Amino acid sequence: MTPVERFRELLAIPTVSHVDTADTDFARFEEFRAALERLYPRVHAHLEREIVAGHALLYRWRGESPTDPLLLLAHQDVVDTAGQPWTRDPFAAAVEGEGMDATIYARGAIDDKGALVAILEAVEDALAEGVVPRTDVWLAFGHDEETLGEGARAMAALLAGRGVRPALVLDEGGAVVEGALPGVSAPTAMIGVAERGTATFDLIAREAGGHASTPPTFPATARLARAIGRVQRHPFPRRLVPPVRAMLATAAAHAPEPLRTTFRRAALTAPLLTAAFAFLGPETNALVRTTAVVTRLEGSAGDNVLATTARATVNVRLLTGESISDAAIHLRRAIADPLIDIELRHGGDPSPVSPWQGAAWRRLAAAVGETLGEDVVPLPYLQLGASDSRFYTGLTDHVYRFAPFQLTRAERDALHAPDERIRVEVWLRGIRFYRALLAS
Repeated sequence: MTPVERFRELLAIPTVSHVDTADTDFARFEEFRAALERLYPRVHAHLEREIVAGHALLYRWRGESPTDPLLLLAHQDVVDTAGQPWTRDPFAAAVEGEGMDATIYARGAIDDKGALVAILEAVEDALAEGVVPRTDVWLAFGHDEETLGEGARAMAALLAGRGVRPALVLDEGGAVVEGALPGVSAPTAMIGVAERGTATFDLIAREAGGHASTPPTFPATARLARAIGRVQRHPFPRRLVPPVRAMLATAAAHAPEPLRTTFRRAALTAPLLTAAFAFLGPETNALVRTTAVVTRLEGSAGDNVLATTARATVNVRLLTGESISDAAIHLRRAIADPLIDIELRHGGDPSPVSPWQGAAWRRLAAAVGETLGEDVVPLPYLQLGASDSRFYTGLTDHVYRFAPFQLTRAERDALHAPDERIRVEVWLRGIRFYRALLAS
């Protein structure tokens, strides 16, 4: 079988995770694990494998030395496609187009089986060539990154208990993109040196209830709607945090004037930059402020019944330097209604910031230049979404988030959305990136 054929077979297995694990079909994860054993025989003959937390997969490839190992992360699970208007079967892994335009359409093509399978292809190829890595290489493939992250949490704890201190941890994250920053025309490898925190709050309005034919003047649903509107009208303040300052400082050399000077003097131009970023679009806005959005609404179970409890779920993504308690205070001030309860369901503060200089960074940058293009500029980046990497920051200061795939704006927009896809040539180049990283 070819690498693409193996990739398509694994994409066709619907390893969908759910917050309520009772809804997760774990037989699909067992099917996926069996397929990995069959498709990558050298990996499973030469590497030690442990099954952690029921379904997470932890591999150890012993090298010449166990010190300063490389730890590569990915996750087996994908998000659900229910209710999404896919134009193709999301688990058929169909290939459309020819040559450089050939594209695989499938849930998980990018997030995150693209990286997981590319890593295994790189290791399988290296084993076929008799490669023995300079240091140990660990592979950690979680099974519930899209929901709870318990697999990654358990593997990180296991490694910590064994005293494993990686020289470099690499997880999914930014990609190779064009036009990510205004005025920068060179393709950029957006390497996450930190990620925002995440918190889920419930806004709750309560009342006595009753029949909908005799509603009160200000029912719970109306009170909740007012609170939601106030959250929307009072966004979190804008700030230019260290990872974003580093991104701008690095990009400055590739931007024309006056942007070059504006980026370099970010300490002085921060108000201008943050205002511009907030205006340019959702991605740049999320780089300069904590964001909050209502994702779920609940009310009465009946059409003619007043809601005794009206609830809105607010997803908050915390900027570096802010905390869950800061977010709760902001929401309380914005809502300004003591009859709205604000309850934290779960969350975690932003990650520590990894350095964008030093040996680990140079190792990543070298692999980018060698395999993804000498003209690609590695940029430190603030990862906007949460990943399994947050559980590994206690093992090392060098945790990075980067998927070695060149993605268009439309391809990035398809993550967690209909018609997720990746170009075949782009995915194959990603395998070469991991090979270069293993050899470094």
